[in-house]
Amino acid sequence: MAHDIPDPPPSLDSTPEAIVFFHPDLGIGGAERLVVDAAVGLQSRGHRVVIFTNHCDPKHCFDECRDGTLDVRVRGNTLVPMSIFSRLTILCAILRHILLLLTIFLTGELPSLRPRAFIVDQLSAGLPLMQFLAPDVPILFYCHFPDLLLAQGRQSFVKRLYRVPFDWVEEWSMGFAHAVAVNSKFTRDIVAKTWPGLASKVVTKVVYPCVDTHVTTDKMDGEEKIKGDATKLILSINRFERKKDVGLAIRAFAKIPEPQRKGVRLVIAGGYDPRVSENASYHASLQTLTTSLSLTHHTITPTALSAVSSLSCVPPGTQVLFLLSVPNTLKSALLRSSHLLVYTPTNEHFGIVPLEAMLSHLPVLAANTGGPVETIADSQTGWLRDPDDVDAWSDVMRQALDMSLEDLAKMGIAGEERVKDLFGRDKMAKTLEDSVTEMVAMKRTPPLFNTVLSVAIFSVFVGVSAVSAFLVVFSKA
Repeated sequence: MAHDIPDPPPSLDSTPEAIVFFHPDLGIGGAERLVVDAAVGLQSRGHRVVIFTNHCDPKHCFDECRDGTLDVRVRGNTLVPMSIFSRLTILCAILRHILLLLTIFLTGELPSLRPRAFIVDQLSAGLPLMQFLAPDVPILFYCHFPDLLLAQGRQSFVKRLYRVPFDWVEEWSMGFAHAVAVNSKFTRDIVAKTWPGLASKVVTKVVYPCVDTHVTTDKMDGEEKIKGDATKLILSINRFERKKDVGLAIRAFAKIPEPQRKGVRLVIAGGYDPRVSENASYHASLQTLTTSLSLTHHTITPTALSAVSSLSCVPPGTQVLFLLSVPNTLKSALLRSSHLLVYTPTNEHFGIVPLEAMLSHLPVLAANTGGPVETIADSQTGWLRDPDDVDAWSDVMRQALDMSLEDLAKMGIAGEERVKDLFGRDKMAKTLEDSVTEMVAMKRTPPLFNTVLSVAIFSVFVGVSAVSAFLVVFSKA
C-alpha cells in the first residue's frame, strides 16, 4: 500500500541568494530615490533584493517602499533615538545602524538571506562590523558625498572636537569596502582630493543615479487642474533645506518685469519632513523672502495635499505656491505641465530632479557647478548659469516664457533622448550588477587578526564619540 511522503522542508542552500541594501532612513530624497531605483533595477534583472533600514514611514516614503514592490525591513529602530536634544544626529545614526546589524545577525535573519553582496550608502561606520559578521560577503559602498564636507556648525572648538572621530572613521571604515561607487565625476574628484589614500585601498567608480525611462511623457489631460488660474508654471523641486538655495528661484522670479510675470506662477515643491526642524524654519524664511519681494504666496501642507485632487483650489492671483512633501503623482503632473524647471543647488553632487524633468520634456535651468554640468547640455536640453548671478537666472526664465511651443518641444525631445541614452534605470542596474559580479570574483576575505583589531578600534571610536557627545550636549557653545 502506497503512502504519501511529505516533501522535506526547504534547505538553506535552496534559498536564493540576496543582494542586501542598508540605508539609515528611507524617506523622500535623492539618496533614497537612488537606493529605490537601484533595488528595483536589480530586482528586474532577476536578483532577490532586501533593504534594511532604521526608519521608513509609510506616509513619507516612495511608493515602491510601501506598495510591496520592494522587500523593506525596518530594524534597530528602538533603544537609540534619532537625536538627543536635537543634537548628536550622526552619533545616533551610527549607533542605530550598529544596533540594526547586531539585531539581524543575532536573530539569524541576515544569515538566512544568504547574502551575495552588501550595498551600503550614507553610513560607512558599520562596514568593519559588517565584514566581521559576514567576512565572505563583498561590500559596495555608495558615497553620495564626503560627510565631513557636508557637516555644518563647526565654528566652535567643542563642535570641531565632536566631529574629529566621525571624520576619521568615515575614511577609515570606507577602506573595508571592496569597491566604492560615486554618483558623478564631480563627486569622484572631490573624494580623491578629500581622501587621497583611499584609491590605494579600494576601487572607485562612477555609477550615475537614474530615472525610470519607461514612464509616459505625454502632456496630461486637464492641465487647468494643475495650473489653476495661472497660464504658465515655473517649477522648483527640492527639499526644504538651506543648502538647496531655493531662495534663488524666488529672487530671480521677482526680477521678471511685472507685465511678463502676469499669469505666471512659481511653484516651490519638495520634501518636507515635520521631524526635521530645518524644513520648517527654511519654509518660514522662504515665505518671509517672498513677502519682502512683494509677491503673494500660499502654502499647501502635506495633510491638505493628500486630500486634494488638483491645485485649482489655490487662491486666485497666487504668485508663489509652496507644496510641502508633494506626492509622486502630483510631482509628475507638475513636471509634465510646467514651462521650466529651476534647479538651484550649488555644487550639487548629482541631482536627480533635472533628469526627471528632461524625461518629461521639460527644459531645465541649473547651476553651472556640480552634477548638473554632467547631466544638462547647455542650450540643448536646458541652461547652466552662475548661481551668484540672479539677473542671469531671471533672463533665462524670461527667455523660456517667451519661447514658442515648437522650440520648447525640440528642447524637450533632446532632453528625453539624453536621459534615455545615459541615465536609464536599466543602465544603472547593469553597472551595479557588473560591480557585484566583480566583487564576488575577488574572494577577498580579511585576516582574522585584522578584523578583530578593526572591531577593537571601532569600540574605541564609540568611546571617544561618547565623550565628545557629552561635551556638545553640556556645553553652551
